[in-house]
Amino acid sequence: MVTLTSADNALKKVYLNVISNQLNVGVNPLLAKIEQTSADVWGKEIVKLAPVGINGGIGAGTEDGQLPTSEGNKYLQFTSSLKNLYGKIEISDKAIRASENSVGAFVNLLNAEMEGLLKASSFNFGRMLYGDGSGKLATVASSTSTQITVDSVKNLMEGMVVDFLEADGDAVTGFQGVRITAIDRVNKKIKISKTVDTTLIVSTVYLTVQGSKDNELTGLGAIFNTTGTIYGVDRSANPCLVPYIESSVGEITDAKIQLAIDTLEENTGSEVDFITCAYDVKRLYQEYLATNSRNINVMELEGGYKAISYNGIPVIADRFIEDGTMYLLNSKEFALHQLCDWQWLEGDDGRILKQNAGYPTYQATLVKYADLICDKPSAQAKLSGIAAVPVTPAE
Repeated sequence: MVTLTSADNALKKVYLNVISNQLNVGVNPLLAKIEQTSADVWGKEIVKLAPVGINGGIGAGTEDGQLPTSEGNKYLQFTSSLKNLYGKIEISDKAIRASENSVGAFVNLLNAEMEGLLKASSFNFGRMLYGDGSGKLATVASSTSTQITVDSVKNLMEGMVVDFLEADGDAVTGFQGVRITAIDRVNKKIKISKTVDTTLIVSTVYLTVQGSKDNELTGLGAIFNTTGTIYGVDRSANPCLVPYIESSVGEITDAKIQLAIDTLEENTGSEVDFITCAYDVKRLYQEYLATNSRNINVMELEGGYKAISYNGIPVIADRFIEDGTMYLLNSKEFALHQLCDWQWLEGDDGRILKQNAGYPTYQATLVKYADLICDKPSAQAKLSGIAAVPVTPAE
């Protein structure tokens, strides 16, 4: 007989390891490539010493002259707060009771909830990897009483619960925890679960996932910023925190990719082992290969992902990368520092499934406390402004 106790045990002993593995490896090919570690976590923060340059205690001298001065490694101290990552499922009391005499029915019920959780988590955690930590999904362009036009729908999905915020970050009154009900991706229009107030939803307003403003992972959007601070360190005083960026690439070619790779190797000793790009860039690169009678090699990555290859380096497209953009990364310089792996939140009684106060439903919450750290931003590259070159008709 299925009970809340047996349901709790199933979530703890059967589903947790499977879900953790899927969220750590199956969410995104970049995440699968990055080390996940509990090192350098102190309380609620990550405090990490990142090496800069090389040891200074070397030199050449005479047979009986003074030895080189001992100069150790130089370090920057990175500090970042652990981000709180959550995933929730909800099961009604009626559904549990309806399946209490059928283990198979209950397993199907849990499987459906887990699949929904994994799908939502894959979308959101994959998105965070390329975000700047602000949680910003899109900016409003215009609105009517029935729909809202935004600048991009890349980060949006039907069913998402979002907050609308003013340009200064203040909440738009009455538009917190609103659900997206429909998305017109061609025209970049969305519909939400309440009537739009066009006096409030104006062109300065932006969207975040519910409660996520400034609470998301320090993704590539933050790492590839060239001004301000990162991990509490000022970029202007530390050029090693500024990545290589080429912003007007035009046609994508092997030579332009190799120039970025060579520049990183020459300046920082970095070895690029992962290339990720927008889907339009992937198509343009495949077109370039075909036009130049080059073979398109395919390779398989950890987690079952497939990618085309550039000189043995995987090139994989990701929906969350802005159009016309390619990242060339040394994944060994990244780590996801975490307090612990994914765990279920448990009450004082050890229960995972908890009743929602005042409702005949139960919820369970997965949690992970972590943040993404890049030890050497200058060892990473970004090519943007990639576009098809118009063909001039022959005269």
